[in-house]
Amino acid sequence: MTIKQGWQGRFYEDFEVGDVYQHPLGRTISETDNTWFTLLTMNTNQAHFNAQVGESSEFGRMLVVSPLTIAIAMGQSVTDTSQNAFANLGVDGLRLTAPVFVGDTIWSESIVLEKRESGSRPGAGIVKVRTRTLNQDAVEVLTFTRAFYVHKADTDRAASLFPQAATPLTLEDS
Repeated sequence: MTIKQGWQGRFYEDFEVGDVYQHPLGRTISETDNTWFTLLTMNTNQAHFNAQVGESSEFGRMLVVSPLTIAIAMGQSVTDTSQNAFANLGVDGLRLTAPVFVGDTIWSESIVLEKRESGSRPGAGIVKVRTRTLNQDAVEVLTFTRAFYVHKADTDRAASLFPQAATPLTLEDS
């Protein structure tokens, strides 16, 4: 039997300036997501959790709280960009370009803007990407630039931590 490695994410060497990653998972935002995130972050603007207030707004419905949109977009990008990162260095140029509503499905994509070797960490490099998020109608709702430290593939920290079982997994276990 052959063990097939799952997606391990990109290491510093895998990034090329100009590469675009369309992140594979879209996310539909529910009213529960929006209400919980609003309350957990202590946002008291009722436009995010009071249907009457949302309906009387210029949008005619409740808005998704912006930090939730940002968190989902950044999370969507991790599998392709920073799964092997060990530190975010900054987020710049964050722009909320269109409103997001309960029931919207958002998708994100990132382009590699820069990469450079780390001067202080020989087993790592710094990568900068711009991410944009689109709703189900292909309307951009968010954009930001993010820089992060990412491991090189040949470092000890890049090794798999998957535990080794005492016995192999076999077809006979079924």
